[in-house]
Amino acid sequence: MDFSSKLLEKAVNETSQLPGIGKRTALRLVLHLLKQPTEQTTRLTAALEQLRNTVKFCSSCHNISDVALCEICASPKRDRSLVCVVEDIRDVMAIENTGQYMGLYHVLGGKISPMEGVGPRELTITSLINKAKLGEIRELIFALSSTMEGDTTNFYIYKQLAGLDINTSTIARGIAVGDELEYADEVTLGRSILNRIPFEGSLKAN
Repeated sequence: MDFSSKLLEKAVNETSQLPGIGKRTALRLVLHLLKQPTEQTTRLTAALEQLRNTVKFCSSCHNISDVALCEICASPKRDRSLVCVVEDIRDVMAIENTGQYMGLYHVLGGKISPMEGVGPRELTITSLINKAKLGEIRELIFALSSTMEGDTTNFYIYKQLAGLDINTSTIARGIAVGDELEYADEVTLGRSILNRIPFEGSLKAN
């Protein structure tokens, strides 16, 4: 792709680093921004800069937050004995949109994937286990996608909980194998949480 401007080329190259954005899409986005009023582009860059410099991660669940303890963890209306284990913030948002879940969350930051160099130490699993050992959690809900990496992560955490008086469950398989939670419709996802099954039962099913 030939560019008439080095500045344009640099902007396109940087934009194309975003997930799912190729060079042609990046070019279209950059040219669109150039056509907009300067104030709009300034607001966008200021918002991204502020996000990058000031965003925090919840000290309890590791969700993205504006303050040390996110609104969900700080809410007195949430069931603190129920914790849903998810991969990232997109899953929290998807489950919250169902309006069917009133417990807390724990964001792992990914899934165990040896092929990608992601092991338990790269995730927030130790934080989750330490939280479980405090004895305040009644049930852990595994809500990772039904992939080999998701199942491996579920099983690893399950083994780490040995000896603790905690029930473990997994969302019902209304979510197709390999699907990501963020793409599931709200009704299906809500039902899969309400109709969750014991994790031990899911092992026998496999």
